[in-house]
Amino acid sequence: MIERMDTVCLKVHDVAASSLWYQEILGFKESDKGDGYRVLSIGDSGTALTIEEGDEGTLPGNHAYPIFFTKDIEQTRTKLMEQSIKVSQLKKEGRNTFFDVYDIDNNKLQVCFWE
Repeated sequence: MIERMDTVCLKVHDVAASSLWYQEILGFKESDKGDGYRVLSIGDSGTALTIEEGDEGTLPGNHAYPIFFTKDIEQTRTKLMEQSIKVSQLKKEGRNTFFDVYDIDNNKLQVCFWE
């Protein structure tokens, strides 16, 4: 069902400035970008850091959340729904398809598929 951790997201005030800081200070590499977000590769790790522009106070308890990768996003979502797990609608953003999942404490997690 879940194959690996894909990325971890953090909210920042200015993605361009933050991306530059992570690259210059920590040696991360910008591997993808879009409106309001940047994906940063971390060394040899298969897990990236995604920084998203936003106010830290907008989603209490959901500032940083893991994104898990699956090869079959529709089947994974269906399996979770069959277990009465709270999930969002499938969303598509460019080549990325994803949905949110909430744990028993209502913490946001995300599952994605991309090619």
